Amino acid sequence: MDKSYIERIKEFGIVGAGGAGFPTHVKLNAQAEVVIVNGAECEPLLRVDQQLMTVFGSELIEGLRIAINLTGAKKGVICLKGKYKSAIAKLGELIKNENSMELKIIADFYPAGDEQLLVYEVTKKVVPVMGLPLDVGAVVINVATAIQIGTGVPVTERVITVTGDVEVPKTFTAPIGTSFLELIKECGGPENLDDYRLNVGGPMMGYIEPDWNAPVTKVSGGIIILHKNHSLIVKKTRKTEMDLKLTKAICCQCRYCTDMCPRYIIGKNTEPHKVMRGLANEDPNALGSFSSVVSCCDCRLCSLYACPMDLDPGKLTNMVKQSLLRKGAKTEKIVPSEVDVLRDSKKVPTKRLIARLDLTDYNVDAPLESGIHVTRKVKILLKQHIGVPATPLIKTGDYVHKGTLIASCHDKLGANIHSSIDGSVVNITEHFIEIQV
Repeated sequence: MDKSYIERIKEFGIVGAGGAGFPTHVKLNAQAEVVIVNGAECEPLLRVDQQLMTVFGSELIEGLRIAINLTGAKKGVICLKGKYKSAIAKLGELIKNENSMELKIIADFYPAGDEQLLVYEVTKKVVPVMGLPLDVGAVVINVATAIQIGTGVPVTERVITVTGDVEVPKTFTAPIGTSFLELIKECGGPENLDDYRLNVGGPMMGYIEPDWNAPVTKVSGGIIILHKNHSLIVKKTRKTEMDLKLTKAICCQCRYCTDMCPRYIIGKNTEPHKVMRGLANEDPNALGSFSSVVSCCDCRLCSLYACPMDLDPGKLTNMVKQSLLRKGAKTEKIVPSEVDVLRDSKKVPTKRLIARLDLTDYNVDAPLESGIHVTRKVKILLKQHIGVPATPLIKTGDYVHKGTLIASCHDKLGANIHSSIDGSVVNITEHFIEIQV
């Protein structure tokens, strides 16, 4: 395929929509043996990818076809859970004559959508510590990313689920830059916001956003509204200083955090219990090997499911990991151990995880709204991706149309930004561009 497709993907500002935001034109400018579409959507309560695969199946297949040709891959594999019956039926029909494509049906466990676990499910190869899927011949792209590649237009909308303490959970196609609060009100969100908290992303890896008017970005997959006294909110808002004190006081070194770690189970030697031991005893030598610390994927299964003492080994392991990386610590690309032969029996069922998180009442449908949500004002962030922030190409007072290129990273690692609505540019800062109808 003509490499101009890479330039088109770059021009359209397509990034990894699963959360990381890595520029797709860089990821696909490589040679691979297999392209994997991640349709596992492992975070509880979110309803984006499973619906996109059904509604935009043809665009997804076209995007996968382009990715296969660009990377020279021998095949493309769409991974999705067996419970996504409609998506399986739709995609199965679309690829029945595609010799280079197949579906991979996986169980409903957490974190099924972890990129490296997905690579193992498909290839039975383990991505080495500090490595990438490409090290074992794989490229992984998100469902929304594949659809954007197949659609072939600038990224101006994001499909996002709004759920939790709202009257009617919904999944919207929202212009990039739409206020979270605007979507929450559309779902009948709470009147007294002081009593509630806003979790952006899934309940496991998502973060608490203090600004209810924060904008939708290219990587926003979900908004979950919960009462401030909900156990998940209490845990996520607990101060790190308190986590350290609790670790010193009550960590019993039971090893549940390690024994249930998805990365440890596939041979990454990730050992959060050793991090807890090192911090509890203020002994850097007891933290475990550097490779075991940096292999943590921050899925937080150890913190929100495994630990019987309500500690937060995931947060503390990631804190140590970031500290070591900032100091320039490195390790060779290795797979320290063998995959656990009992791996399948150690997978955590999503339904059980939801019950443990006390989210069963919120595990409901959030149907995809037809059409694009209409908004009169957007605040478009200049950094919605890995790399440098985009540089504005317009000025205050300019009138722009939907799809107009308004900011670019030029030749640096990053992604183009386009206007998501027709309107006038009313404000430009070092962090965002505001456009109003």
